[in-house]
Amino acid sequence: MTYIANSERYDKMKYCFCGKSGLKLPVMSVGLWHNFGYESNYENAKNIILTSFDTGITHFDLANNYGPPAGSAEEMFGKILCSELKSHRDELIISTKAGYGMWDGPYGDGGSKKYLVSSLDQSLKRMGLDYVDIFYHHRPDPDTPLWETMDALAGIVKQGKALYIGLSNYNSKQLKEASEILKSMGVRCLIHQHNYSMLNQKNKELIPVLEEEGIGSIAFCPLAQGLLTDKYLHGIPADSRAAGHSVFLGKESITPELLEKVEQLNEIAKKRGQKLSQMALVWALQTGKLTSVILGASKASQITDNVEALENPYLSEEELKAVETILGE
Repeated sequence: MTYIANSERYDKMKYCFCGKSGLKLPVMSVGLWHNFGYESNYENAKNIILTSFDTGITHFDLANNYGPPAGSAEEMFGKILCSELKSHRDELIISTKAGYGMWDGPYGDGGSKKYLVSSLDQSLKRMGLDYVDIFYHHRPDPDTPLWETMDALAGIVKQGKALYIGLSNYNSKQLKEASEILKSMGVRCLIHQHNYSMLNQKNKELIPVLEEEGIGSIAFCPLAQGLLTDKYLHGIPADSRAAGHSVFLGKESITPELLEKVEQLNEIAKKRGQKLSQMALVWALQTGKLTSVILGASKASQITDNVEALENPYLSEEELKAVETILGE
């Protein structure tokens, strides 16, 4: 059956300029970190992508090592793009990254020009694309001179393999220096991606640099890998990521003290007529001065549920103070 996009997909989604650029991003984007690898169900993955596009989400965020195994998320996305969204390519913002270990040997990790150029070539082949809209360096590499990494990124833009450059997981000092080097090479950093949520606010330190340099920002894990949903309010479900001994979210991190905070936050959300997840997304956009938040999903209904948060978009000063009190910020 041929996919026909929702004709009203742009009516409710909000779009913001990304830093001091002419590019607008939807305030909610979709990440393919989990649930899009070889072990995932293709029809379910396709449903997540198409449902997202039907709600006005135009930005899909990938990386060379997303899967598992590494590379498989890009392959699955490329298959969905070719079979269902090929005619909508110019409506999409597709990003990928390189920076973590990807293949054996000395050239499959880090920030060297050899690794970054090779990795992007592989990513483009897996997705069946001539270019990506945004190419990120996934993390700072202390073993590679920063100028070399930025030179590689600037060259990628000038070759037409990416329209814009992004940086991810840089601290404020690194981001400032990298941005200045890129500008000297005639290319600007469009966006920075970092972890930000009610339960992880350390990256607020980036805001002054982002504003000074005119860089947009996008947050991954705005729901703290499900902790800021109703999933863990009554313990650890057997099918949850924490129960599966995830490297990124273990049982030991879900303490009684944390669950008590989550329960209190949930009460504020109820009074707002929202789910906790919806309030957490609105809070992140509002307090983090973010261009967009990256949604993760294991089923399409989670996307539509999260997008509904935009119907009640702002927390009052009283609500913000109540959240701060609970979090101890």
